[in-house]
Amino acid sequence: MSEKVKVKIARNVIHLPAIALRGLVVFPNNVVHFEVGRPKSIAAIEAAMHSNSNVFLVAQREMDVEDPAVRDLYAYGVIAEIKQVLRVSDELVKVLVEGKTRARLVELIDGEKYLQATVRPVPVRGIGADKRTQTEALVRSLKECFETYLSYSPQISKDVVYNIVTSTSPLYLSEYMPANLLLKYEDKQAILNESTLLGRLEKLLTLLRQECQVLEIERDLDDKVNAQMDKGQREYYLREQMHIISEELGDAEDTRAEAETYRKKIEALKLDSESTEKLLKECDRLARMQANSAESGVIRSYLDACLALPWHITTEDNLDQTHAKKVLDREHYGLQKVKERILELLAVRKLNTDVKGQIVCLVGPPGVGKTSIAHSVAECMGRKFARMSLGGVHDEAEIRGHRRTYIGAMPGRIISAITTAKSSNPVILLDEIDKLAGDYKGDPSSALLEVLDPEQNCTFKDNYLDIPFDLSEVLFITTANDASTIPGPLYDRMDVIELPSYTRTEKFNIAKKHLLPKQLKNNGLDGRVTLTSSALYEIIDGYTREAGVRTLERTITAVLRKCAQRIAAGEKDKISVSASTVKALLGPEKVKPTFISRKDAVGIANGLAWTSVGGEMLPVEVAVIRGGSGKIEITGSLGDVMKESAKLAISYARVHGEEYGITPDSLKNTDIHIHAPEGAVPKDGPSAGVTLTTALISALSGIPVRHDLAMTGEITLHGNVLPIGGLKEKSMAAFREGISTVLIPKDNESDLFEVDAEVKQKIHFVPVNHLSQVLKQALLLPGHTSSRNTPAVPQATSLIANDQPAKEPAAVM
Repeated sequence: MSEKVKVKIARNVIHLPAIALRGLVVFPNNVVHFEVGRPKSIAAIEAAMHSNSNVFLVAQREMDVEDPAVRDLYAYGVIAEIKQVLRVSDELVKVLVEGKTRARLVELIDGEKYLQATVRPVPVRGIGADKRTQTEALVRSLKECFETYLSYSPQISKDVVYNIVTSTSPLYLSEYMPANLLLKYEDKQAILNESTLLGRLEKLLTLLRQECQVLEIERDLDDKVNAQMDKGQREYYLREQMHIISEELGDAEDTRAEAETYRKKIEALKLDSESTEKLLKECDRLARMQANSAESGVIRSYLDACLALPWHITTEDNLDQTHAKKVLDREHYGLQKVKERILELLAVRKLNTDVKGQIVCLVGPPGVGKTSIAHSVAECMGRKFARMSLGGVHDEAEIRGHRRTYIGAMPGRIISAITTAKSSNPVILLDEIDKLAGDYKGDPSSALLEVLDPEQNCTFKDNYLDIPFDLSEVLFITTANDASTIPGPLYDRMDVIELPSYTRTEKFNIAKKHLLPKQLKNNGLDGRVTLTSSALYEIIDGYTREAGVRTLERTITAVLRKCAQRIAAGEKDKISVSASTVKALLGPEKVKPTFISRKDAVGIANGLAWTSVGGEMLPVEVAVIRGGSGKIEITGSLGDVMKESAKLAISYARVHGEEYGITPDSLKNTDIHIHAPEGAVPKDGPSAGVTLTTALISALSGIPVRHDLAMTGEITLHGNVLPIGGLKEKSMAAFREGISTVLIPKDNESDLFEVDAEVKQKIHFVPVNHLSQVLKQALLLPGHTSSRNTPAVPQATSLIANDQPAKEPAAVM
């Protein structure tokens, strides 16, 4: 036992053992019993019992604090006398105390055995004569409010009710009522903190009224719940009676039998325990519902959607290389590197059957066969195929599905594609993934991150199903026209395969072997119409201008329709279409020669640009006006980056102009106009730097530029040539236009490996790393003659399907 502790009184300050109370506030003139379990609190009781039985009781601010400090206690408490102590066990003591005086905590000493507090008694200040009427009014209001409180809480003991009703002492009521009513301990402490009797009565009245309002709301809610329960029980009995009557009549739609059917199907699926439990709960809900209720229809739709999924249905992969090569060659002409990459993918799967997470992205211009390749991959592997277009998708719910709380909710496109394929390991084509759009409804590209991540998609959870489905066995193939618009995190998850533009020879073979036989069959002209090779070349060169063959097929179909009309009219039985016949059927050629320099000229240089539909030739013109003021004009719908390249070209011409006969004085009095036709086509990018500089030096020096040469490359202020992108497509554009020499940055020399072999046979690529090398090759300096004196024959580079000009895509130099 602790030693006796003497209570010291000095200057109205008292030193007492202290007990921190959890969720309990003691008031003066009230008897309270509570249990004590903390060792320091038990030691404080023992210390008090060995002195004068007085102890300081103060409430904790937070109940979960085990060893409270002074900051964890309220400022005001009560000096109480211990009336009785009952030890229940070594760790639990029951105490009966009587509050004596309200006191303020001055200091708290945390001793080794118990808390010791220095407190100052602060009784409540009384009421002046001028406040007696107000006090009387508050007492009456308190009693009226207490009567209202009793109507909501009849469990209060009769002794408490009697003491409150019969008492006329404001001080007694201010201490007795909060001590015996069911108020929160924070509210009781707020009353104890009040130093004036009038303030304490006002606060007590406010809290009691608030409590009455809360109790009134609780009673209303209880009444509503009880009414609904009574109604539900009544409806249950009525439904049971209706069910029995319907069974007797033989026209019952038994939801319980329906739910049991669903239950058997769910158990037969043998899903994981969590998914099975969730689906069975829905069955139980359906069994308790009326057959024609709206909610039962929602549950049926949900269960049908879950059961329609091919949970354990898979197809066996056919990974034979010979079969796959045969299918790819039969369906596609050319595209050798693409075919090799697909065969490599199948080979890896054959050697490692557990490989997962191969997400293939086919990137290329429109019409080069991206979608048909995905079909061929599914056919090679013997898998089911499903396609979903992502172009214009802007709602995340279209990928993940809608939650069932919404009216008309349905699964997302991924789960719908799985259901349509009727296989859990199909080939799913995500078409036009570069055309996703986001808005306030969410970003669908972010939702695809989980779908295309092999570490996460094994437990993909659609918002509608709300149970996991394994997507790791699915082979996802995506397509895009422009890889730069695919979000970075999404692009990083995919294995990119680039599909190049078709050459003229490839287009001819595709038309001859695939497009023409297909359209002859579709138009019922097998054996009746033949197209000569010259006719196909005429269509390719004169009526189509594209990277792929989509418009070529439409143009061939247009020719066949006109032939079908003549045969149906009885004019001819069979028709052989030649190049001249094509012109007679389709009218004048739609494709006009591209505006490029067709002869050696001053101030015109042929550049190369990349667009989302393939490469393009983009000439640059420079005109000089002597006797001007040095003004510089730049036109042609150029972007900021290309304008900066023009400024670099001008600076280079000023620094190195004397090497080409350009004097600094002549530049001061010369206006320069730089133009990039066609003016309506937006152009931007840094790779026009060498073209701009060549045209500018040529215009200022009067030295012609070779017409059979094209160039691309970014420049620095000191004339270094930096690497560029899109060399494959740009070289294809030069090939189509009959260019014999192309200047490329030295650092892009390794990219020539990706260029088509036919293109490399026809074009001489010259790597350069400085502008001086570019100008030496491009300018016809004295003693230098062009390697080609005749203008190049223009080849097909763009498509116009009708008499209206097609909208040109933005060119990136």
